Parts: sequence; C-alpha cells; structure tokens
Amino acid sequence: MNQKILIVDDHEDIQNILGDRLRIYGYEILTASDGEEALRKTNEESPELVILDIQLPEIDGMEVLTKIMAEHPNTVVMMITAYATVQRAVEAMKLGAYDFIEKPFNADLVRIKVEKALEKQTLLRENKYLRSELKGEYGEIVGQSQKIIDILKIIEKVAPSDSTVLITGESGTGKELVARALHNNSQRVREPFVPINCSAIQPNLLESEIFGHEKGAFTGAIARKPGKMELANGGTLFLDEIGDMAMELQAKFLRAIQNKECERVGGIKPFKVDVRFIAATNQNLQKAIKEGKFREDLFYRLNVININIPPLREHKEDIPILVKHFLRKHSISLKKPKIQINDEAIGIIMEHNWPGNIRELENCIERAILLADSDIIKPEDLPADLISPIIDESDDKIKSSASIKDMEKDLILKTLEEFEGNRTQTAKILGISLRSLQYKLKEYMGE
Repeated sequence: MNQKILIVDDHEDIQNILGDRLRIYGYEILTASDGEEALRKTNEESPELVILDIQLPEIDGMEVLTKIMAEHPNTVVMMITAYATVQRAVEAMKLGAYDFIEKPFNADLVRIKVEKALEKQTLLRENKYLRSELKGEYGEIVGQSQKIIDILKIIEKVAPSDSTVLITGESGTGKELVARALHNNSQRVREPFVPINCSAIQPNLLESEIFGHEKGAFTGAIARKPGKMELANGGTLFLDEIGDMAMELQAKFLRAIQNKECERVGGIKPFKVDVRFIAATNQNLQKAIKEGKFREDLFYRLNVININIPPLREHKEDIPILVKHFLRKHSISLKKPKIQINDEAIGIIMEHNWPGNIRELENCIERAILLADSDIIKPEDLPADLISPIIDESDDKIKSSASIKDMEKDLILKTLEEFEGNRTQTAKILGISLRSLQYKLKEYMGE
C-alpha cells in the first residue's frame, strides 16, 4: 500500500507542484485548502505525513498542527514556510512538527526531507506495535468484559490530552495501572511517571515529599531535596489515595495545580513546572466534602475526567482471563513454567466475592503456584477462605470436618515450611502483615 501524504495549502498551484513531484515516487497524494478540511481528511484518511502551510485562512496552520498532534500523535507533520516566516516554523517544531520546507521548493531537498519524515513515521508505528505486542498497549489492564472495554475507550480518548484525571474505585481494582496506561499512551511517555501514595506517608512529611524542601526548612533538613512534583517535570504526577491528604495541604496543592507552580517547603519563590496530574482514591470524596474533610474546589479541579473502576465482583467474567494472565506472569519467576489450573479450582475462584479485588486475586494465584505439589493447581492449593468445608474425605491435607481455623493453620504452616521458616516471605505470599503472621503463630503454636 502506498504511503499517504496530505498537502495543506490554500494555493492550488502549491498543491499541484508538490503533489506532482511526490507522485513520481509512488506516494498517494491528498490535498486540502484550509484547516477545517485538513483536520477532516486527517481523521478520515489517516495520512502518514501532513505537509502543512503555516499561513492558512480561518484556522491558522499552527492551530491545525496543535490539533493534529493532540488527536493523531503518530502522524508526522512538516511545515511549509516562506523565508519571512522561518522563525514561526521553528516555533512549530517546538510544538511537535518534524521539519519544514521553504518556498521556493528545491525538488531534491523536498524528496530527502519527505523520505526522512516517513522513515520516522514508520518507526513510530513499529514502536507502538512492539509496545502493544510485548506488554499490551494498556500495560496489565486485562479483561474482555464491557466494563473493561469502556475503561480502555476512555483511556484512549483522554490519554493524549493534559487534562487532570480522577480515578475512583475500591482498593485493589488497579487504579495505578490505569494511571500508568494514561501516561504510557500520552505524549509524555518518554518523561517520568512519578507515583506517590498519600496514605503511606505521615501527614507532616507529605508536603515535603510532594513539593520538596530547602536546606534548614525544618529539623533534619540538612540539604535541599526536590519533591515528587519537581521530579515529575515534563511527565506525570500520580497521587494515590488523595482523599487522605490533610486539608491544609489540599489548599497548597490546589494552588500548585491551578498555577502549574511548585514551591519547596522553606522556599521563598515558586517555580514553574510542566506536569500532568492524575489522582486516585477509594473514598467517596463528595461525602468527604460534606463532612468537611475534602475541599470542594480541589475536587472539581481534579475531577475534570473521572474514570471509575468497577470491583471485580461486578465483572467476574474477566476472572478466567485474569487467572491465565497471572499464571503467565508468575510461573516463570517461581520456576513452574508448565503450571495450569483445573476447572474445579476455577469454579471456586469464580464463586468468591474478592473483597480485595484484582490485587487479592493475583496474590491468590501467586500463592497457589508456590504451594501446588504438581503442575496443576487444585482446590486444596487455594487459600482456606476460598475453599468449601465440603472436601473429599480421602484428602490427606484438609478433612471435611476441618474448621476454617484448622485450614488457615494448615495453610500458614505449609507456606512457612515452603519458605524454610522465612516469616517475611510467608506473610507476603499469604497477603497479611508480618505482625498478623506472628500473632497467628502465637495463637496456633503458643510462640
């Protein structure tokens, strides 16, 4: 298939001169006389290259360029300029244009520049294809249900923009995966993605973590430290569990978003940053607003685009696909590359309501891979709270008369034995804290 080139110029003679020269080399030529027609043909024809005049009637060439870059980031744009507007062409390159050609045209130079531009376009598409093949265009967001498809459609539409996004949903639903997918499918993909969990940092330290601090700003501040917002400059700052941010800090953060400015703790002068903000929460922020725990103006500033992730119990049809995904993900690293799961175990997994959502499911599969005695995960390899008390009497591991407490004890001891007594690893695989594990061992073993 011939590569498509769209020539945008309000002078028909320019369209003909360029078009005739490029058709000789086998390119398919499209033309447009104004910005509106150019945007329509870009949407309909998906040309590999747009050759765009800077000076157009009604919609300026720079505005057309900006819209093409936002809506079709893999389309390469080359500007047409006269000698007097070369400076504007340089400005256009800062906005994303690949190159520019000057009037009057040098046929050989035009051909060379067009070939190089199309080489870049080919590399862009191959890179996008490879990323899609190797890791999925949307990272580890896995599923085929309508609810997951709807989320992916929103990501596809929203990712290329710089709009602020608020991701809502229960813990473990994959809010950070959505945030990373937004970043990875944006024009900021080559810049940093910087996450910060607002609930994991003490309230009195969170301000310094976000904005940084100057030397001597407080006791222990022995040197200047850049904050997460500064480190994310050019890229994306992801604030997880933003509902836990203190009201006083919310006011400063609101100003930072509005002004795109960062001011370190102890600093005297704010400085500009180029950051896209994505926030997430498992809380009902509108309820928090009524209770006086969250600023209404910050909520509306964050909630420009809302992406709500449903709990796993509302799209259980995705569970078999997720199970296969986690088997592939963990089987190699856990040195069980051939492991599979039987239908009975899948049935038990499907019946569970998964209060911990996808994170809980992943922990369950990772644990089952480790504990399985063969290359088939069976019901007895699953966590005790998933297993029905009615289990085959012939099973030596768990008897039908066993209580949930007995099954939990058996699972803990078996996992502890698997890790040769390493309590930290045991707690991680069981999905509980080290303190909880120690408490249970004391309860069961009298330690």
